[in-house]
Amino acid sequence: MQGQVVSLAIISVILLLLDRYLIGGVRVGLKKWKFVHKRAFTRIYWGLSLVLITGIFISVFMRAGLGTRSVFLLAFFLVSLGKILFLPFVLIDDIQRLVKWLRLRYGPNKRARQPGPNAIPRSEFLMKAGLLAGSVPLAALTYGTINGVYDYQVKHRKLYLPNLPKAFDGIRLGQISDIHSGSFYNKKAVAGGVEMLMKEKPDFIFFTGDLVNEQTREMRDYQDIFGKIKAPLGVYSSLGNHDYGDYYHWDTWDERMQNFQDMLTTHKNLGWDLLMNENRRLKVDGEEIGILGVENWGTISRFGKRGRLDLATQNTEDLPIKLLLSHDPSHWRAQVIPEYPQIDVMFAGHTHGMQFGVRTERLQWSPIQYIYKEWAGLYREGAQQLYVNVGYGFLGYPGRVGILPEITIFELKASPDPSLQKRA
Repeated sequence: MQGQVVSLAIISVILLLLDRYLIGGVRVGLKKWKFVHKRAFTRIYWGLSLVLITGIFISVFMRAGLGTRSVFLLAFFLVSLGKILFLPFVLIDDIQRLVKWLRLRYGPNKRARQPGPNAIPRSEFLMKAGLLAGSVPLAALTYGTINGVYDYQVKHRKLYLPNLPKAFDGIRLGQISDIHSGSFYNKKAVAGGVEMLMKEKPDFIFFTGDLVNEQTREMRDYQDIFGKIKAPLGVYSSLGNHDYGDYYHWDTWDERMQNFQDMLTTHKNLGWDLLMNENRRLKVDGEEIGILGVENWGTISRFGKRGRLDLATQNTEDLPIKLLLSHDPSHWRAQVIPEYPQIDVMFAGHTHGMQFGVRTERLQWSPIQYIYKEWAGLYREGAQQLYVNVGYGFLGYPGRVGILPEITIFELKASPDPSLQKRA
């Protein structure tokens, strides 16, 4: 903890020094705006920097929900990136100023060539270009708000399980996660994503938590849409950290308990089989696999540890394959791997990929990776696997840049992963 405080303090000092260096360039680039030369501009400029730095400390060291932390981290990253993109232009301008000064000071005594009456001074041109470059992250954020938030992506993955019964070979499993219905504002777009999932015709479906933001009643206008999610072998669900009502200020304990009871009823009304530290046997042609589900369990204290794998794994010793629904991916490395090697695959969500980053076949990056080691896609540790879905909905920032909303379709394969065999 002390090391993190020192590291963040050093970073904060560096960023404040960077602000001190850049503010002059901002004024030159925007010199036609009278406001930038007033004292109020200076106060706002420094105030925003201090708010963002304070927000980072709150996000890392204090109790804050994932939505709040995501907003602070994303804003901090984008603003810092904008400043870094602006920095080379200020440096180039200072270098050319130094060269010019040296020539005037030590070179031949010649009159400097003056720009024409309509020319833009070089310094102003560089600062305008730098501000334009620095605004790119903000432009990406705006684009993500308009175009990314409902741009559902269907991702197809083969899931290799050598012990999978032959009756399950080729069966299709769908996964969605983190609906966060309280954030939606376009029912037609949300329904379009559900239609995309249904067109894939999965044999069974997992929902891995966070149906709402704060209150169960947020689902009121969307229950008819998500009630259309059906599958021949069933829809299985688990709870996320937002589904308990922990982030809302309830007047009484009874109200809070009623909200949670309404959450359980909502899953039932949707036709989803909610697994709360329990398991189900999925049977096809006389062969069985296990579907296990636990309540939310995360390593970060604010998210709690309600999950009970000891209960979820009861009476599953004879099952050749066990698939686990657990909302928070940190559960996998902290408890599943060291204590429950019999669990073949865990399915999670929670991270949203911070709704910002890069995700291609060859490259994955997001600021969330500095909080969660496993945050998007498929991971393997020995014979165990984890898949992290980056979410169907959104929280905090009403958009997505690079990390688009996800519908995952797995094809279960009763064979070893060929990529591992090639490596061996």
